[in-house]
Amino acid sequence: QLQASGGGLVQAGDSLRLSCAASGHSFRSYTVAWFRQAPGKEREFVGGISRREPAPYYADSVKGRFTVSRDNAKNTLYLQMNSLKLEDTAVYYCAAQFGGGSYYSKDAYGYWGQGTLVTVSS
Repeated sequence: QLQASGGGLVQAGDSLRLSCAASGHSFRSYTVAWFRQAPGKEREFVGGISRREPAPYYADSVKGRFTVSRDNAKNTLYLQMNSLKLEDTAVYYCAAQFGGGSYYSKDAYGYWGQGTLVTVSS
C-alpha cells in the first residue's frame, strides 16, 4: 500500500514537499514515481526513480524545479517542489511498479496511493 501526504494550499513561488509511505518489505525492488491530475485533464507523469538506476527522471514541465528522492530504509518516496506555479495545481499521486514497463506511462504502474491535493494560488 502507498500513502501520500503533504499536500496543501501555497502561493506561487513557494515550496512544498510531498511524502509517500509504502508498506511492505520490498520497497527498494520497485520503480516508483509521482503523477498528477489537474481538473479536467489526464493523469500525467511528474518524476520517478527506477529500481535499477539511482538517477531520477522528470517531465519537462517540472525539470529544475522538482526533485524526486527515495529513502529505502524508511520505505518512503518524496517529491520536493520548488518555485511552484499556478499550473502545478493538481492531485498528486505516488505509484509503484515491479515490472519492466515504461517509466512514464501510468498504465505501467500497478500500485497507487490515494492522492494528495496541491493548490497553488496567485
